[in-house]
Amino acid sequence: MLDVCLLGTAGMMPLPYRWLTSLMLRYNGSSLLIDCGEGTQIAIKEAGLSFKPIDILCVTHFHADHISGLPGLLLTMGNAERTEPLTIIGPKGLARVVSALRTIAPELPFEINCIELEQPDEYLEINGYHIHAFRVRHNVVCYGYSVEIHRAGRFSVERAKEQNVPLSLWSRLQKGETVEMDGVIYEPQMVLGPARKGLKVTYCTDSRPVDSIVEAARKSDLFICEGMYAEKEKLAKAKQYKHMTFYEAADLAARAEVSEMWLTHFSPSLVNAKEYMPKVREIFENSHLGKDGKSVDLSFEED
Repeated sequence: MLDVCLLGTAGMMPLPYRWLTSLMLRYNGSSLLIDCGEGTQIAIKEAGLSFKPIDILCVTHFHADHISGLPGLLLTMGNAERTEPLTIIGPKGLARVVSALRTIAPELPFEINCIELEQPDEYLEINGYHIHAFRVRHNVVCYGYSVEIHRAGRFSVERAKEQNVPLSLWSRLQKGETVEMDGVIYEPQMVLGPARKGLKVTYCTDSRPVDSIVEAARKSDLFICEGMYAEKEKLAKAKQYKHMTFYEAADLAARAEVSEMWLTHFSPSLVNAKEYMPKVREIFENSHLGKDGKSVDLSFEED
C-alpha cells in the first residue's frame, strides 16, 4: 500500500486556507516528501503525519515557494531525535542551496546527502521507491517526479522445483534475496513468476505542458499536476510565466492515460475553482481539485 497526502495546494504564497504545494508519500515505514515551501511542517502536523520517517525529499526547483520551508523542517526533524541520514534530490546546485538555507539550521543530529540532477531523465531507487526525475519547462531548471512501487511476481513452487532450488532457501528468495549455497548462486527470479502491476504516482508543478510529462506520467494511478490558472483568458499569462491552465493539465492526463488526476498549485487570485471543473472533466473525466490534506491509500490490484 502507498499512502498519498497532498499537504498544500497554493502557488506563490501561502494563504489562510491553503499551504504551499507539497506532497508526502508513505510506504513500508519510510516517507518521501516532494517540495517544502513555507508552512510545510504546519501542513504535516495538520495532516496528523510524522516528521521522523521522512527519508527522502525531492525538490522540483529552487523558487522560494517550493523550498523555503526547508530550514524549519530540518530543525523539527532534528528535534524529533532523528539520526538516520536524509537524502535530498534536486536540480544542479542543490548542495549550494541547501548549505545556504542551513545557515539558520547549522547543527543537526543526522547527515544530509544531496543528489544533484543534471540529465533530462534520471532514475534512482531508495527504500523501495523507484524514482524517475524528468525535466519540465519552467523559467528556471525544474523537474517533475514519478514514484513507483514495484511488485514482484508470485512465488512459484513449480519454478522452484524445476530449477532444484533447496526448500530451505525458498522464503529468502521470495523476499528478494540472492543466496549462495554450496558454490551455487540462487536468485529470486528462479522462484518467482512474472512481475505484477505495481503502483505509480506522478507529480508535476511549475511547467508548460510538454511531452516529457506525458511520457513520465504514462499509466499512473495518480497524476498530481499544477493548474495555476483556471480562467481561459489567462492562457497568455500561463505561457508568459511558464505555468499551466486546468485544461492543459487535463489534456496531459488524458494523453498519458492516467487513472486519476488531482489539480494543485492554484494562483492566489483563484477564488472559486469548483466552477471550472465541469469543463475540465470534459477533457479528462476523472479530474479532481486538490485540497490541503487530501489523501488516498493506493493498493495493489488483487490477483
